[in-house]
Amino acid sequence: MSNALGSIEELVTLDGQELQKIAGDCTAELPGADLERRLGPDWEIYKVRGKVFMLMTDMPGHPVVILKADPDNAAALREQYADITPGYHMNKRHWITVEGGGTIEEQLVKELVIDSYRLVVGGLPKSEQPVDPRTYGRRA
Repeated sequence: MSNALGSIEELVTLDGQELQKIAGDCTAELPGADLERRLGPDWEIYKVRGKVFMLMTDMPGHPVVILKADPDNAAALREQYADITPGYHMNKRHWITVEGGGTIEEQLVKELVIDSYRLVVGGLPKSEQPVDPRTYGRRA
């Protein structure tokens, strides 16, 4: 039982800055991923082959991560997690905003980043895809 309690405590303590650190660290392992800071000092834009798959910024008062998501998955995630909302300054159907808080844990953040990356890679011409989006990052 103590393991379950430990994971609940970790879940509650994942704040916005930790969320952004986990998401940013996760992109370091993604083939072809690049970071840009073109929109100003308050925005970090992560791209693969010139296409955006993740943004990080501070919404008034708290750091967030904005990710591409399959529309059906995005709707389900927003229903399941209070800290996942429609994409901030993005298409509300295809993007989600993830905030630090009691409902988000590290493994979910990593999965959402990789899913976003895979979605964008899948939209690239096959010759430009740095990985196979159907298999990359999936557990065997």
